[in-house]
Amino acid sequence: MPDHLANEIQRKKKSFQNKVVVSSVRDFKTSLLPTSNSFKKKDHDNQLVLEEVARIRKLMPFAGTRKLINYLKLFLTQNNIKMGRDALFNLLRNRGLLIRKTKQFHITTDSKHSFRKSPNLLENLDIQHAEQAFVSDITYIKTDQGHAYLALVTDAYSKKIMGWSFDDNMKVSMVKQALKMAHKNCRFNHKSIIHHSDRGKQYCCPDYTEFANKLGFVMSTTQKSDPYENAIAERINGILKYEFGLRKTLASVHLARKMIKEAVDIYNNLRIHWSIGLTTPENAHRQFNKHEYKSYKNMQLKVVLLANACEEGNRLCRGATWIVPKTCMYQNYRGMQYCPVFR
Repeated sequence: MPDHLANEIQRKKKSFQNKVVVSSVRDFKTSLLPTSNSFKKKDHDNQLVLEEVARIRKLMPFAGTRKLINYLKLFLTQNNIKMGRDALFNLLRNRGLLIRKTKQFHITTDSKHSFRKSPNLLENLDIQHAEQAFVSDITYIKTDQGHAYLALVTDAYSKKIMGWSFDDNMKVSMVKQALKMAHKNCRFNHKSIIHHSDRGKQYCCPDYTEFANKLGFVMSTTQKSDPYENAIAERINGILKYEFGLRKTLASVHLARKMIKEAVDIYNNLRIHWSIGLTTPENAHRQFNKHEYKSYKNMQLKVVLLANACEEGNRLCRGATWIVPKTCMYQNYRGMQYCPVFR
């Protein structure tokens, strides 16, 4: 082969090899671009989600992961963000934004009196609709001006707070005012609504029972000093105090009253409940009887049975759910802090 032809072939061969290398490098760089952009989008999406979580928690400071994912559904769709419950849990955990719940109790029930105690009408009652039964209770609120007290009346079916009253004493007039508000807020004009409460003297004294009877209520009281006999009322107390900042020592009675009013409004209209199918108490109340009623007493038994069945070595949950103190559950069930049945 002539030398000039061999040189030409060698030159074209090197040129071809250089083009292949350059092309390969270009293709490699191009292949990296989508990955780089995807990381940027993920960081951007995470920041948007965290900002929205902050906005939600400004209203509901103790909203947990499983409820947040429901609040975020529309936001995620509108912003074309794909994020499930586990991804949200990991994001909040990495940022130290998971909620840890604590428990404190303060006794406000004075059952040492001679007034007549009504039977417990809720014990075996099948609650099927709103305004079938109301539950009442009193909880304390701490202020710099001293202890004050909050009386609540809640619909047992919808979990809606129907009436409330706040004062610096535990006189009968306070609980009467809460019941009067609850009666005024009734929508369906049912007769003989059951009024269930603990055995506190405010609820058992003739002044109150006669007032309730005139409004058409049928009285019911707990029979023992067991919080599960008035579990719904106890639960609502805990939600308002631990999720809406009412357990703190507040600067004044005036501020406490303002915070209670805002908390009740947000609780009724924005906060979703697992026990009413992840809807708000107001919505559940309007629907009257569209969701299945969940008894906290039955939940207690279910958790006890499940706790005995789901033990995994020594890895147990401490206080997985408020409903069963000193009961063990999985500590991390699929990445969740709390009992999968109730949270």
